[in-house]
Amino acid sequence: MKLTVAACITVACLLASRHLAAQGPPAAPATPCASVTDVTLACGQQGPEDLYALPAAQWVVAAAMGGGGGINLIRVSDRTSTRVYPSPAAKTAYDAKRYPGCPGPPGESNAQFRTHGLWLEPKGGATRHLYVVGHGARESIEVFIVDTRAATPVLTWIGCVVAPDPIGLNSVVGLSDGGFITSNYNPRGVPEATKRMMAGEKNGELWEWHVKTGWQKVPGSEASGANGLDLSDDGKWLYVAAWGSQSFFKLSRGRTPVERMEIPLGFRVDNLHRAKDGSLLAAGQGQGTSDVVKIDPKTMKVTKVLQRKDDGSFRGGTVAAEVGDSLWVGAFAGDRIALLKP
Repeated sequence: MKLTVAACITVACLLASRHLAAQGPPAAPATPCASVTDVTLACGQQGPEDLYALPAAQWVVAAAMGGGGGINLIRVSDRTSTRVYPSPAAKTAYDAKRYPGCPGPPGESNAQFRTHGLWLEPKGGATRHLYVVGHGARESIEVFIVDTRAATPVLTWIGCVVAPDPIGLNSVVGLSDGGFITSNYNPRGVPEATKRMMAGEKNGELWEWHVKTGWQKVPGSEASGANGLDLSDDGKWLYVAAWGSQSFFKLSRGRTPVERMEIPLGFRVDNLHRAKDGSLLAAGQGQGTSDVVKIDPKTMKVTKVLQRKDDGSFRGGTVAAEVGDSLWVGAFAGDRIALLKP
């Protein structure tokens, strides 16, 4: 499928076009969810590009890059989906001290709020921070608190940070002071940046934000399509997926000179999520396949987990999240999540 910028009038379409450009021949038409028998699906999605299992793994939170956008929750027991933000049950408790200058909650007055990368605080009990990359009316990092004590978890929006031009956000990882690190996957309004990324050349980098210091480039983080992120438990290493160069690298923090180690993966690696065994699950798009590997962040050893040929049932895998004994694999477009066995 060949898409042009002129035909893509929304941020979601622009992002999808860059993914599709790497997929080769036109995709098979999507098989209606009700007719799919070869793979278990969680349907009713709108481009679930990123996913996280909430505590106790009874719910999965999903981004929505397409459709009406927002944030979805999928109940694991029956795979039914509910939009929890914006929604009547959602709450607002703006923290102006931590996120000064935020213009207000996303999605107000029907403003476009398409969601992309997610980061769920790994510790915190029944209430945890959720950081969300938002596109549409603004390019921003939106911050929520997820409360899992209710029958259906409730989201409370607490603030945002609007990205300066031309940063084009993709993924985010939160920091203990309310700050974050985020990836500039493809700078907005810079056509040559897309060309460089598709050629495997560096076109962006990582940025770090704190309320006291604002936006600052992360030294040594230049990459080709900087995408998924994770952070070591001690905060001394950043883990980065480079979609354009089909590679993975780790980058030291707080060290001069910066230490960087990079390895090829052989597919367009998208999101990174920590696995239960401490390794990193890296998911992305191969040549007409959805690929997942495990990476040992200490040794940089790569282990193949699964590779599924794209078809009408599911295609364009972007993320793998461990939920029970399955991997929930999201996609940058479409209405479904695939539940696959590693």
